Amino acid sequence: MEFSQSAYGRLVEEIFLRFPSVQKTDFAKAYKPGLEGMEAFCEALGHPERAFRSIHVAGTNGKGSVASLLTSALASAGLRTALYTSPHLVDFRERARIVSGDTFSLIPQEYVFDFLTTWEPYFMEHGLSFFEITTGLAFKWFADEKVDAAVIETGLGGRLDSTNVITPELSVVTTIGLDHCAQLGNTLAAIAGEKAGIFKPGVPALVGESNPETEPVFDDKAWMMCPLIYADKVRPSLWHLRQDILRKMDLQADVQEKNLRTVLAAIDILKEIPGFKVLSDAERVREGIVDTARRTGFHGRWERLSDLPFVIADIGHNPQALRYNFDQLRRYVDEGRCSSLIIVYGVMADKDLDGILPLMPTDATYIFTAPQTSRALPAEDILKRFTAFRGGQAIRAYSAPTVRQAVQMALQLAQTLSGQTSRSASADKPVPPLVFIGGSAFVVAEALPLFR
Repeated sequence: MEFSQSAYGRLVEEIFLRFPSVQKTDFAKAYKPGLEGMEAFCEALGHPERAFRSIHVAGTNGKGSVASLLTSALASAGLRTALYTSPHLVDFRERARIVSGDTFSLIPQEYVFDFLTTWEPYFMEHGLSFFEITTGLAFKWFADEKVDAAVIETGLGGRLDSTNVITPELSVVTTIGLDHCAQLGNTLAAIAGEKAGIFKPGVPALVGESNPETEPVFDDKAWMMCPLIYADKVRPSLWHLRQDILRKMDLQADVQEKNLRTVLAAIDILKEIPGFKVLSDAERVREGIVDTARRTGFHGRWERLSDLPFVIADIGHNPQALRYNFDQLRRYVDEGRCSSLIIVYGVMADKDLDGILPLMPTDATYIFTAPQTSRALPAEDILKRFTAFRGGQAIRAYSAPTVRQAVQMALQLAQTLSGQTSRSASADKPVPPLVFIGGSAFVVAEALPLFR
């Protein structure tokens, strides 16, 4: 079969349909724990995972940000750096990219097409999962491109995740929270045990934050096997620059301060390892971190989609992440950066909505919606549970069956409210309402193209 745009589109869609992805179906159908299939696939591919130096990143929240920040720092310092993340938001090829200097490139459509057509018989014969296929695809491309380093984000958990066939230069666990409990366990300690499964003998391990419930798990896993450092217990060498970096960086969520500390601690470890000495150039590292979103094409993390109207999107989806998001939204109102909040919100049915409802700002207008995946909780169900939580009164809460309709409603409401906005205390100009789109990566994925 020869490559063409239409043939490529059909093939990628077929892969989604024939090999279930969590973006199209529930975890029970898509999740395939265990490394046997991935190990065999890597062997068939000629072990591409051994062709490049790597950094492995796991965690409940923040792993995508930490992986991207590290990638940008490495690329700015002069290393041609690959990045593997999931899920993608708009384009399937977002999962695998290479960052060189201040530009990034996604895996080419032609490469994806050739790989899938060549290896499809193997996928079928061995019953590979969607994630095993995409992981093998990324590893093979990175190896063929002879990258200097690759930052590899886990898909789910760590111990049994398909990416855990690599032996990295550094293992990083960002944070631990209660998410994907059906697959990883119902306690922080159990989930920490799964994340700590990426620790390797003799390979330094970095944990983003200490916690009385998870520390013993990490300590026991690392004991007599690998050095272990907690980012919040050390002072990274570039920590004195944090306020300048946070003020200038293009990732503006409050939670990035925590992620920044993890990244700076990781850089201190890496720059002592042969092949990563270039990270000793503090100014180039700082430039890379500040410019992460543009340099790597990183989307959906407190991303400002529009100024007029004022629109921000973030893929945070569990109580741990949404607490930061909702607190930051409240602060925006308190500081006069917006006059009111309009929140477009959708959630997957397996998420802890009962733990999220108490975190939601009480003075916002809500438009509940559902992205086009079977995992989504219907908008009407969210509205009913929200109304019940508010004691049967949800005066400013509505539902829209699709993300597109929800966004359109929010923008129309923002336009109406703009004519009623107050004026800033510090400047004689109208203060706009803020439209926030979030609750799920799938909601943000469907919203992003509406603003491009």
